[in-house]
Amino acid sequence: MTQQGAQRIAVIGSGISGMAAGWYLSARHEVTLFEAAPRLGGHTATVDVAVNGDTYAIDTGFIVFNDWTYPHFQRLLDTLEVAAQPTEMSFSVHETGRDFEYNGHTLGSLFAQRRNLLSPAFYRLLREIMRFNRDATRDLDQQRLASAMTLGDYLDQQGYGEAFQRRYLLPMGAAIWSASLTDLRGFPLAFFVRFFRNHGLLSLTHRPQWYTVAGGSRAYIPALTAPYAERIRLNTPVVAITRDATRVTVTTAAGSERFDRVVLACHADQALALLVDAAPVEREVLGAMPYQDNEVVLHTDTRLLPRRRRAWASWNYRLDRRDARDAVSVTYNMNILQRLSADTTFCVTLNDSESIDPARVLKRFTYAHPRFTLGGQAAQARHAEISGATATHGRTHFCGAYWRNGFHEDGVWSALRVARALGCDEPAAPPSPPTALPAHDLLPDAGPGDMG
Repeated sequence: MTQQGAQRIAVIGSGISGMAAGWYLSARHEVTLFEAAPRLGGHTATVDVAVNGDTYAIDTGFIVFNDWTYPHFQRLLDTLEVAAQPTEMSFSVHETGRDFEYNGHTLGSLFAQRRNLLSPAFYRLLREIMRFNRDATRDLDQQRLASAMTLGDYLDQQGYGEAFQRRYLLPMGAAIWSASLTDLRGFPLAFFVRFFRNHGLLSLTHRPQWYTVAGGSRAYIPALTAPYAERIRLNTPVVAITRDATRVTVTTAAGSERFDRVVLACHADQALALLVDAAPVEREVLGAMPYQDNEVVLHTDTRLLPRRRRAWASWNYRLDRRDARDAVSVTYNMNILQRLSADTTFCVTLNDSESIDPARVLKRFTYAHPRFTLGGQAAQARHAEISGATATHGRTHFCGAYWRNGFHEDGVWSALRVARALGCDEPAAPPSPPTALPAHDLLPDAGPGDMG
């Protein structure tokens, strides 16, 4: 803990990183949070939908977390006494044009398309899945994954077939990171394999339990923001930030305010755009971590799910794209994920708006997600060069999920890193110990589920 005494701190952005930073810092400092939007939460975006006299709270951004790799987020929920409920994280792939589909959750769903029982090609796909799980784990443990190698290079070098890449591994990764298949091939290899192993995606039996926030993900926001609620500025976009030796000036349409420090909890490109006096190193590091926009539609058009109902999964990747560079097309079955008891099936689809019946659209969104590259991975390691006491502008701090893996836990982890530099910490009590799911799923389920 390097800082002494209470300070006035501006937090820019109210996604999970900004809200968590505000919560940690409020234990010792006076926090003012600036948010350009009319609501808090960023990708924590729950929508109320009324159907036949009943109202359902549907998540459209952040959806789920697990008991292995979300320790800081779990600890927050435990401390705030926010309830969670277990969920299923199954994953399907379907290609309507060729009538191909499977759901790896159980033996019955794996062969939801019965002709796959007699398909040598399908069994080759299963063998390659087993080979990748075994060999990638071995290569990671033996430190044989070259730091400068991409996932695509590794797959080609090791002779993995087009079916395995296009119908299993790349779709799963694309669904996790909201990226195109081409983007996934460019992912840093060690980053990808380590992430998959840590989330139980290279194992058929030992996997985490997944949860959703009861009542919708927004349920944690009031408690998380309560300590500084009277100093939250909604509908207040920051237009400029300047720094000097003693203070930070934050400028909005209402004027300028002086703070002791600023925490930029917005996206890397947004943060860079606000820094009027950005140092070359800030431009270099933040500029190396790009984002991409994804269209998100909440709807009730079940044609975006697999043709066979027994193939319906929590996450449903659609392969009907002309080019591997096209944006990811994945549909989340929210009835499964949020355990909704409803006659209507609620879906959330990324980047496939033209396929959805307009009459069944409930709401549209655009979310920006970080893109992960070898250059971006190198930039992540340079956080101390631009954030905190050792940086050129020592009164500036950066946090966000983009500093790690891009998910809710990473946003909390990043906020806590900033908070600790300013003399604050999280509660000492650890979360409940992780447990493994029973060994009933045939293939690894979907990844972290932090769609937003």
